[in-house]
Amino acid sequence: MIALIAAFVVPGALIWATVAITREIAAARQAIARGRTLQLLELFASGMAAADADPRALLVWQPIAQAARQLFPEEYAALDRAAGGAFPFSRDRLHAAHAKWTADWLAWEQAHDAEYKVKAAAAEHDAEASGGSALGRARVDAIEREKLERYQRRYEEYIRVAKSLQALAQKPEGS
Repeated sequence: MIALIAAFVVPGALIWATVAITREIAAARQAIARGRTLQLLELFASGMAAADADPRALLVWQPIAQAARQLFPEEYAALDRAAGGAFPFSRDRLHAAHAKWTADWLAWEQAHDAEYKVKAAAAEHDAEASGGSALGRARVDAIEREKLERYQRRYEEYIRVAKSLQALAQKPEGS
């Protein structure tokens, strides 16, 4: 009789232990996945802040986000659901960055123009005060060259970044 009871109890205990171990392993895997999800969220919080402050930061952070998305697709799916779009840089965020970059450019362009109008006016005043000397005229010309060179350098950067941001915004979301 005891042998018969043992024949049922031992396999039952083994089945129960197997089920319990399987549940613990599954719970541990879920905890690890939640931990990775939290780490991704923490990692990209600074990237999101940097991109909000300076749209050029997206050009650094977006490729890192894409690599992480490929490495941790389940964690990214959870983050995408929680964010209501592609985490960390949704299409809306990319468009907003492009708009900010353009607005910043326009503000810089106006400030640049105003700054050099003042410099040119002061140099022309000095040139006239010195009787239209060659040195005074050379200073005015140097200011004009400096204005143009600075504008061209900044415009090249503006175009390069704007095209890159636009390309990111045109990719399918989450890719």
